[in-house]
Amino acid sequence: MSIWWSLHLRREAASVPLARRLLIGTMETAGVDPDVSFDLSVALSEACANAVEHGGASAPGGTAGAYRVTAYLDGEKCRIEVADSGPGFPGASRGCPAPAPRPSAAESDEHGRGLCLIRELADHVHLGNKPGRGGAVISFDRKLKWREGAPLMTA
Repeated sequence: MSIWWSLHLRREAASVPLARRLLIGTMETAGVDPDVSFDLSVALSEACANAVEHGGASAPGGTAGAYRVTAYLDGEKCRIEVADSGPGFPGASRGCPAPAPRPSAAESDEHGRGLCLIRELADHVHLGNKPGRGGAVISFDRKLKWREGAPLMTA
């Protein structure tokens, strides 16, 4: 058994906790280990915050634009993708490596640590650009651990 969902969210700060709560609720209901759920929810929050902050200019009429979050849970792993309509990652469309995290960001800095956190909390991370209209895409996954008797746990 597997679960997947996709959200189209406005690029507003209030959308970040909404996506995080939906992921935590889904994982809790499915029986995922709470530590894994927490780690993935932090990674998702960082990816969503990046989409809100860097995901493109406001649309005509003053709306903030949108970004998409998709989550897939199956018996072995959870895969999350966040895609926006901003300028994308510099050089990624030309096959250049994705931007390196900023290890020099101090603990007190409020910016510059999101990609580092995502890379630490996930097993695999991919940064790229959407073909065509542009925008950044970050996808990451992590092997799941399950609570005893979890509904989605593979036999």
